[in-house]
Amino acid sequence: MWRLAWRNVFRHRMRTALTLAAIMFGVTALIVTGGFVEDTLVQLRESTIQSQLGHLQIYQAGFLKSGRLAPFKYMIEKPENVAAQLRNLPNIIEIMPRITFSGLLSNSRTTVGIIGEGLDIAKEARWAHALKLLSGRQISPKGRYEILLGQGIAQSLKLKPGDRTTILLNTPGGALNSLDFEVVGVFQTFSKDYDDRAVRITLDDAQELLGTTAVHKLVIALKDTVTTDIVADQARQALAQGTFEIRTWHELADFYTKAADLYKRYFVVLKLIVLALVLLGVANTVNLTIYQRTGEFGTLRAVGNRGSMIFRLLFSEYLLVALLGSFGGVVFGVLLALLISLIGIPMPPMPNTNRGYTALIQVVPLEVAQAFVVGLVATLGAAYFPARRASRIAVIEALRHN
Repeated sequence: MWRLAWRNVFRHRMRTALTLAAIMFGVTALIVTGGFVEDTLVQLRESTIQSQLGHLQIYQAGFLKSGRLAPFKYMIEKPENVAAQLRNLPNIIEIMPRITFSGLLSNSRTTVGIIGEGLDIAKEARWAHALKLLSGRQISPKGRYEILLGQGIAQSLKLKPGDRTTILLNTPGGALNSLDFEVVGVFQTFSKDYDDRAVRITLDDAQELLGTTAVHKLVIALKDTVTTDIVADQARQALAQGTFEIRTWHELADFYTKAADLYKRYFVVLKLIVLALVLLGVANTVNLTIYQRTGEFGTLRAVGNRGSMIFRLLFSEYLLVALLGSFGGVVFGVLLALLISLIGIPMPPMPNTNRGYTALIQVVPLEVAQAFVVGLVATLGAAYFPARRASRIAVIEALRHN
């Protein structure tokens, strides 16, 4: 049966080539589009992690629930002790203390509201690469009273590197405090909303402004994003229960989560469209093939073969075609993905982002396997009903085609 099916596949070269082309097109389209969507999400994910959130964030218990109303009530008093308990966990690159604050920024003529962060510059510089400097330089690790401004706020106040600016805010005790800073650089992240209000200063300057030695959170950077949940569980076991709260980047990245859901639903629709195209293309070729071979099937039935044998023969032929087409589509799709990745696809900024990016095509084993299965199932689905119809045709009617 299989030898006869193999001979029949290559006996009708043109029809087989058309069927293979339809299958390969569908499988290749799924691999390339799936890899494009995956790369978009990976780049958005890593930009979110490196420019803002880190992989994990650790807070004093109660901060996430009540910290907005009383941000200074739920601070980590001895962050170095907490970091020491976590430093030996695997896959951790850095543990970075941060202070967040809100206040006013003035250029002596205009004042605007800001959201600021006090950072350990030396630790942040070792791993965060998504923040792009538009002008100026980074804050010096040992420098004092230097400030980085987001692109939007720098444009609003018409500030540039070398200018002076003042931060005014409330201390934990309710008093007003202010410090003068030198603008050393203007930065841009992927998020326009963030850049419109964000400023960055050193951790020492932020603690001086607020009159505290505590921090709001510890941000953990990992070697590999896929280990986030594993390290989060290990950190919860290492720290005292009920004393701290741990959140992963995907629990904090609301924009990324919604964008990922949107793209994935788009891709499901695209899969259905490609599946329909493969079904229609293969079904058209199968119907044409079976119509032209009706006399052949009549002859096989006339010499004593049952209808079930005709069905098995046709199904075996199209199983071989499906395997060849799907495998060929996988090979061609992977090669095309690698070629496109060498060149890159210039992309405009996504909604609510500041800058474009160069898209690549990720070769994801799961997506490749799914594309192979889609090509296989679509071909067999398209061949099933025409094969059953051919196996049930009356012998006399089939012989008339001769």
